[in-house]
Amino acid sequence: MAVIEELLRNESDGTISFGNHKLAQKAKVEDFKHAGDLLKVKTYKDITKLEKNGLFLYESVPGTSVLQFRELETGVEFVVEGDEDAQITVGLNDDTEYEVFIAGNSMGTMKTGLGGKLSLSVELETVGEVSVKIVQV
Repeated sequence: MAVIEELLRNESDGTISFGNHKLAQKAKVEDFKHAGDLLKVKTYKDITKLEKNGLFLYESVPGTSVLQFRELETGVEFVVEGDEDAQITVGLNDDTEYEVFIAGNSMGTMKTGLGGKLSLSVELETVGEVSVKIVQV
C-alpha cells in the first residue's frame, strides 16, 4: 500500500493522488494548483477531505489514501486505500442518477439530492485497496 507522503500530488496522467490514512495527527495542504483549480486536502487516520475551489469534492471516514482520482464529465473514478472499511461521500451533480462500480462490479444506481452528494461504503479491511467508478446514468 502506498500512502501519499506529500498529501496531495499531480500525477503524470492528469489525475491527482491525495490523503494519508496512516497519519496520527491532522495535516493539510491548501492552494494546491491542478488543471486551473485550487485544491485543499485535510487528512489523517480518522478522516480525509478534499475541496476544489472551496467546494466539497471527497470525504472518507475513517481516513483513506486516494490514487488516480479523475473527474469525468459523467462522474469520477479513483483507487482508494485504507486499513479499515470506509464510508465515502463524493460531490457530484445535484439530483442526478449514477451507477456505482466497486472493484469493477456494479453496485446498482444511486441518486444524489439537491446537495449533489453520493455516499457509499467500501470494504478495505481485508483487501487494502479497491477501484471505484461512479458514472452518470
